[in-house]
Amino acid sequence: MELKIQLKTLPDAPGVYQFYDREEKILYVGKAKNLKKRVNSYFNKKHENGKTRVLVSKIISVKHIVVASETDALLLENNLIKKHKPRYNILLKDDKSYPWICIKKEPFPRVFMTRNVIHDGSEYFGPFTSVRMVRALLDLLRELYPLRTCKYDLSPKNISNGKYKVCLEYHINNCLGACEGLQTQEDYDETIAIIRNIIKGHFKVALTQFKALMQDYAAKLEFEEAQQIKEKIDLLAHYQAKSTIINPKISNVSVFSIISDESYAYANFLNITNGAIVQSHTTAIKKKLAETDEAILSIFIVEMRERFKLTSKELYVPFPMPLGNTIKQTIPKAGDKKHILDLSKRNAMYYRQDKLKQIKLTDPDKHTNRLMLQMQKDLRLPVEPRHIECFDNSNIQGSNPVAACVVFKDGKPSKKDYRHFNIKTVVGPDDFASMEEVVYRRYKRLLDENSPLPNLIIIDGGKGQLSSALKSLDALSLRGKIAIIGIAKRLEELFYPGDSVPLYLYKKSETLKVIQQLRNEAHRFGITHHRNKRSKAAIKTELEAINGIGTKTNLELLKKFKSTKRIKEASLEALQAVIGKAKAQLVFTHFHTEK
Repeated sequence: MELKIQLKTLPDAPGVYQFYDREEKILYVGKAKNLKKRVNSYFNKKHENGKTRVLVSKIISVKHIVVASETDALLLENNLIKKHKPRYNILLKDDKSYPWICIKKEPFPRVFMTRNVIHDGSEYFGPFTSVRMVRALLDLLRELYPLRTCKYDLSPKNISNGKYKVCLEYHINNCLGACEGLQTQEDYDETIAIIRNIIKGHFKVALTQFKALMQDYAAKLEFEEAQQIKEKIDLLAHYQAKSTIINPKISNVSVFSIISDESYAYANFLNITNGAIVQSHTTAIKKKLAETDEAILSIFIVEMRERFKLTSKELYVPFPMPLGNTIKQTIPKAGDKKHILDLSKRNAMYYRQDKLKQIKLTDPDKHTNRLMLQMQKDLRLPVEPRHIECFDNSNIQGSNPVAACVVFKDGKPSKKDYRHFNIKTVVGPDDFASMEEVVYRRYKRLLDENSPLPNLIIIDGGKGQLSSALKSLDALSLRGKIAIIGIAKRLEELFYPGDSVPLYLYKKSETLKVIQQLRNEAHRFGITHHRNKRSKAAIKTELEAINGIGTKTNLELLKKFKSTKRIKEASLEALQAVIGKAKAQLVFTHFHTEK
């Protein structure tokens, strides 16, 4: 049963999955562009391969690690297979199979592709999963900037002694002749700094320089040179840097993150060895005394270090931790370190989503209770919003103005309680007055019928619509007895009575999703009614214009032909078969007489 629930709650995201047997040994590690589709494919079809059938029969549980892209999934899969050597995986190639870009530690550094990472102080970027990608990037860099490709030792002493002479690369403008002192070290290092940023995907400095140079050439009427610079700008604009989760400088580091709600905290840990993620673990921790995230994460860190025998001397954490001075703590703010911390947090978030989905499937009541409690907290309500009603107006240039009221109970649509309203007292397209009318009519009726009132009213609109609805609540003496908010469509701003500052909810929060579902449902319900009303009005105008044809005949025709257009196109005989000869002649003559 647990495996079935896990399969239903896997995320639609790229990542790596791991199959475990009864002894909690890893059977298989795989990558996926979409974890949910890929993992479920193992269980949704009959496999011809015997080993695959045996593998599937042994799977007891599935764990996954979410990453940013399919490329990252491939690299992480490789690392995990090497570490765990699962029985059903083929042994992948070693690290030499992946190319890197190296900026060599030397005077006038060379920039080249390599498959060997040598710890000599040089900078390495990658690994890349495609040699073609590396070569394309290097070609781009050489097109943009002249770099030396020779292996000469360009020390100041050798250059001053005139040990080397410029080669063909200099004469064809691919090199600026550093070997003869024709380019300074400072000038070359500035170019290397820009190249370093381009490899990382930061183009701002390079683009700024090229644009200024292009404008300078154009001002001097040197249009051929300006065009050459423009082509380089276009090359940069069309290049997109690879997203990577691996940095060879990050080694022997543990990464910890946490997210939490009212009842649980969800903590994730990543282990980085030799620049690669080799381990991931996420768990849910039940709160007992409203503990802070700092307190829970510190306990989690101690537990993980003991359980997995971690020896890392540095931790990446989201905030300072009370762990003493023996372990170095880093709180990343940008760059590769921040990217890895964000990845850890993303895995904690997905783990929480998976658990909540599992609860929703296995214990719907528990899910509803938790959701109602969360909405009460997020929206600052005095009671849980078990009964919510949302209003929306619909009109096109003032024609056929209508409104809709949709009802959610326990966070789910209660369609039998939906209501349509035809605007009666308002002339023209006045949304504010229309909202005031329908809110008054809705709750006047509920009061007259002694029916239950909602815990929360949501008005689809900003401050103006909310103010109009409040006038009706005041008239019915319901102000303060029912919570009411307005939601503005553009930025999902939530407005409260008497408060000019809107509330913004986290865009992926469950509370905001319920409110958006209410708003969208009210809009759909209102638009459907509005279309039907306009359609009926158009049909009524067209058919009832025929002298001698009444409502009953109209209905018979529409029931048979479905639309006015088909009635126009029908033959006299077809009309006679439905409404008789005399009336059929009237209808046929009306539509076929030149006007």
